[in-house]
Amino acid sequence: MRFLTYRDLDASKVKSKLRKVKDAVERDDFKTPDIKKLAGGPYYRAKLDDTNRLLLTFVRHEPEGGDPETVCLALEVIHQHAYEKSRFLRGAAIDEAKLPDFNVAAVNTEAQKVRYLHPSRSEFHLLDKVISFDDTQDAVYRTPAPIILVGSAGSGKTALTLQKLREMSGQVLYVTLSKFLAQSASELYGAHGFENEGQEVSFLSFADFLRTIRVPAGREVTFEDFRGWVTRQPGLKGNDAHQLFEEFRGVLSSSPAGALKREEYLSLGIRQSIYPAEARAGVYDLFAKYLNWLTEAGLYDSSLLAASYRAEVASNYDFVVVDEVQDLTAAQLALILQTLKTPGQFLLCGDSNQIVHPNFFSWAAVKSLLYKDPVLAERQKISVLQANFRNSSQVTRVANDILKVKHARFGSVDRESNFLVRAVASELGSVTFLPDNKQVKKHLDDQTRDSTEYAVLVLHDEDKADARAAFGTPLVFSVHEAKGLEYPNIILHNFISGARQTYAEIASGVTRDDLRGDELAYRRAKDKADKSLEIYKFYVNALYVAVTRAVDRVLLVENDTRHPLLPLLGVKLGDEAEQLKVKKASRDDWEREARKLELQGKKEQARDIRRRILQQKPVPWEVWTPQVLAQMQGEVRQHVGDVKKARELTDYALLNLDERLLEELAGLKIKPAQSFLRNSEKDRRTQRQTAVDKYRKPYETGNIRVILADTERYGVDHRTPENLTPLMLATLVGHVELVDELLSRGADITQTDVHGRTPHMLALWRAMQDEDYARNKLGPLWDKLKPTHLDVQIGGRMVRLQDSGAEFYFLSVMLAQWPVYTSKLNHPTLSPRDFHERQSGFFVNALQLNLEHFPPNVLREQRRKRPYFNHVMARAEVDSSYSPARQLWKRVKQGYYVLNPEMQVGLLLAPNAEAEWINVSLLADAVGRGWLDHSAFPESVKPQSSDT
Repeated sequence: MRFLTYRDLDASKVKSKLRKVKDAVERDDFKTPDIKKLAGGPYYRAKLDDTNRLLLTFVRHEPEGGDPETVCLALEVIHQHAYEKSRFLRGAAIDEAKLPDFNVAAVNTEAQKVRYLHPSRSEFHLLDKVISFDDTQDAVYRTPAPIILVGSAGSGKTALTLQKLREMSGQVLYVTLSKFLAQSASELYGAHGFENEGQEVSFLSFADFLRTIRVPAGREVTFEDFRGWVTRQPGLKGNDAHQLFEEFRGVLSSSPAGALKREEYLSLGIRQSIYPAEARAGVYDLFAKYLNWLTEAGLYDSSLLAASYRAEVASNYDFVVVDEVQDLTAAQLALILQTLKTPGQFLLCGDSNQIVHPNFFSWAAVKSLLYKDPVLAERQKISVLQANFRNSSQVTRVANDILKVKHARFGSVDRESNFLVRAVASELGSVTFLPDNKQVKKHLDDQTRDSTEYAVLVLHDEDKADARAAFGTPLVFSVHEAKGLEYPNIILHNFISGARQTYAEIASGVTRDDLRGDELAYRRAKDKADKSLEIYKFYVNALYVAVTRAVDRVLLVENDTRHPLLPLLGVKLGDEAEQLKVKKASRDDWEREARKLELQGKKEQARDIRRRILQQKPVPWEVWTPQVLAQMQGEVRQHVGDVKKARELTDYALLNLDERLLEELAGLKIKPAQSFLRNSEKDRRTQRQTAVDKYRKPYETGNIRVILADTERYGVDHRTPENLTPLMLATLVGHVELVDELLSRGADITQTDVHGRTPHMLALWRAMQDEDYARNKLGPLWDKLKPTHLDVQIGGRMVRLQDSGAEFYFLSVMLAQWPVYTSKLNHPTLSPRDFHERQSGFFVNALQLNLEHFPPNVLREQRRKRPYFNHVMARAEVDSSYSPARQLWKRVKQGYYVLNPEMQVGLLLAPNAEAEWINVSLLADAVGRGWLDHSAFPESVKPQSSDT
């Protein structure tokens, strides 16, 4: 059996013993190192000696043309039996006396499958799964910056860039246009608890990157906005929008110096504009109207904004990764690179064959931006990844043929994109077409409508209606929505036939003989004035992107079955009666798919899943939003409400220990409030527990069946009457099994309660009150609930705290306790003076409550010492000179801090909603916040005096 070692494995103290384990495994001797299976994951341990252990896992690999093999992977040395400190086991309790013996047959069956392992290299990398670099990837990995990396879909660009990023020190930045890609990259980077103590890393979408400089007013213009504007312009139609938007975004708005002046635009060279010289004056007139419209509509163009922000941006970063660079304009890229402390410390990666967002991108323009000297620009080496680790061989073949057609018809796009890809996967897969008739589509629909393994793609947004009429699956996307998608099987619905003439023009004059060979010879179009490539680029790239979304299989349903492009691509007629052997998706599968699409910004499809398949309904009860609470308060004050409202408002006050509200209710002769304030501590606890039982009984008793039934009716993130999600309540009671079940159904860990607390903050709050929870519940919950980052806004800019940073933990603890600190009922033993101080801020020791019981995966040992606490608090002060300046809190006196009064925190009080930003001073008083919008309430219950 082969034995490979993890790149980050530290075996410096046990080298010779590790070698003995390796030798034993390679001769298939598993008894000598006493390998045994650990519970709770795909992990095993081997004995290095009496006190040290080696953590192992196994993978299954089927090399192309070779026999399947099981491979042993060494992950981590565990010193002194300290399994609880393992980065991979994350605090799991291990009893060595109960470990089962090693079973080779079970390992061969259960081992995770990997698509590629280098045939001779003994080292592997690890993100969320095992990664083995081929020779080209390994060469790039070892190349010093600057690096420009070109790779097709499925080439492992993102995995390679993240591994490179992990090696860097100092302040490092990963930025890309897609919010989903930035989020998923952050999750991959931190998989299995990875941290690099020598760096502070930020993962940002470009929109969030702009917000870290200054939060823009309004929102960014979208193509849908633009297309609507175009149709209102005299003489223009909606089908003019794509080309015009590309010219506005990629030419007129793309300069790092700002929007082009009329004279600059009219004097551009032939290849610098989509439009011929004689048409440009009219285009510029439209551009001037476009700029006025943006202002009037409260929209902004992020490329123009990037140019205007260059005067404000600071050089904070030691290294920058820009992923999917082809989606960015020159102005956007220039702003990102301006944040570098040392020019050239960057890695850019992308693929110009995947451009479906209009921006007039070219690698030559990128190099010209980086190197003003043309000679230096030409010398910048570009690394090309030609292996495809995602798609089956037939899908890869057709994708290559699409590129060959583009090359034969229009010549090379540029030198950097002049390559084909090689499929690594052993699966053959298929690409076939079927005629567009009712019988065929019904047969396909009957088999695929209940599966999450089939998605339907169309060329334009307006084509989705016809596709939905034919197919019942909610997974219907236009190609503009396709970036970031990956499904085992893709159905293309009249993708080619819907633009019949355009694709016929693309295929015109190209023969199968033109597509022979495994390489593309560099050849630019002879006629510089020929705009064919710019005109047809979207259509060729769209087909390429659509095909490469499929891992295994592509089915084209076309009403023009004789279209010349089909035989040109070698796509043959499929079997109309074929039984696809589709696996029917469970309700949980659809719940997860909806959540995944929401994270990707595919809200339309996610809503369709929830409405048609999950059939989720609004909750039948009233949820205690700030507005509802204020409404109840107003009715109780005016004596227009019923007893039930007064009781509910009292219940809210009891559950949140809202002293101010309880005192007001007692003054209004509400008996439960009066009795609570008169009661002893013991009776108060009993009365509050009665309220807890009333609203949280299924969670307190662990009645999973009842809880999950509600999630199926109302959605996994529905709000209970007290405005908490099921995940929040499961967290508060420490029900790990229920938390796992809710997360498996797609529960959102970023939702907040009315005080701005996410589930991970609620776990911290509970652990700081309860030693048993801290010891036994917090560790298993922490990695499941912790988001990748925490955002706040300060002084008109966004501050992102990544989960690996100490400030993330400190601020999470502060926000978790903040509502508690505003109520004397939570601190009955404090003197009035001490309570007044704690009400407005924090002593450093308040951040260390029960910390001795917290497991290492929550806060590492080296971060628990008081000097470290003092250091972190000092560097994030309002007046600190530390860079980057986070300005989270202000020191009032020695060891005592208040949160920055300018800080705003985001509230997420509904599934798939946008964050509502609110000042920290308002977080504690949810009832009072409800009065901020007076228009929401009738005159009779509006506040009667300014002090209410």
